[in-house]
Amino acid sequence: MSAVDLAPQELRTLVAIADEGGFSAAAARLGTTQSAVSHAVRGIEGKVGVVLFERGRYGARPTAAGARAVAHARRVLRMLQTLVVETRGVATGQVDGPLRIAAFRSAALYLLPPVLERLAARHPGIEATVTVVREVGPGTAGAVAEGRADLGIATFGTSSPIPPELVGDVLLEEPYALVHPAGHPEPRSLPLVDWTENCSSYTRAWWAAQDWIPAATVRAEDDGAVLSMVSSGLGMAIMPALSLTRTPLGTEITDLGPERPTRQVGYVTTPELAATAAVRALVRELRSSAKPQVGTG
Repeated sequence: MSAVDLAPQELRTLVAIADEGGFSAAAARLGTTQSAVSHAVRGIEGKVGVVLFERGRYGARPTAAGARAVAHARRVLRMLQTLVVETRGVATGQVDGPLRIAAFRSAALYLLPPVLERLAARHPGIEATVTVVREVGPGTAGAVAEGRADLGIATFGTSSPIPPELVGDVLLEEPYALVHPAGHPEPRSLPLVDWTENCSSYTRAWWAAQDWIPAATVRAEDDGAVLSMVSSGLGMAIMPALSLTRTPLGTEITDLGPERPTRQVGYVTTPELAATAAVRALVRELRSSAKPQVGTG
């Protein structure tokens, strides 16, 4: 097959349509007309030889091939931006530019702040932004694979495997613990409060072997809501250490013993971004960060 050349503006068109959900909205974002966007898409589809978007009354959405094309387009555009930033960095000796991080809620709240504080002190030219992504389905690793983030703080070994095209490493292994209303004489007899992200944990094999753990009778939106419900006396929960960094008043944490389950938390990025100065600087700070401490606050 002969080589296909796509211009950066064509890649921006693909991304705009996927982000905006239609040709008209994409045209407004790009400062052009709907007919120009439609013409561009026909040209791109002609070059690659496949249909990239399903057109309908309510807009346009990527086909399976289109979704892959959009992910590559985002990543190529990001590397074009990186080309300029890294080249200038060689000349100035500075590490500058944007750095997009995807993290699940407890990592964004408790793991990243001290890391980003140190990163900003050492490299004030790095413009870090954090997007909270639920660790269900594609999760934070999916955000990286789709080109929406440069680095993701992800959980390893869950029912949502890390995409094989990404690289990364485990940063810490955090234990699970039982959190329950303070002073309760039999916390293991309480109803279980749970949340969706926790359900993907590979600790489920351990859970299944514990005959004292009931099916969840209360489900919450996230781990913060779980803790609020536990503090209100609605039940107990089994949660990882990051989620228990700051527990509300009225709760107590009980160790689950030597056979307690653990969760691996690490980072993922693309091979091309792993070599960039900003991502390398962030990874150094992540590796030097302390493991989370379970406690009350």
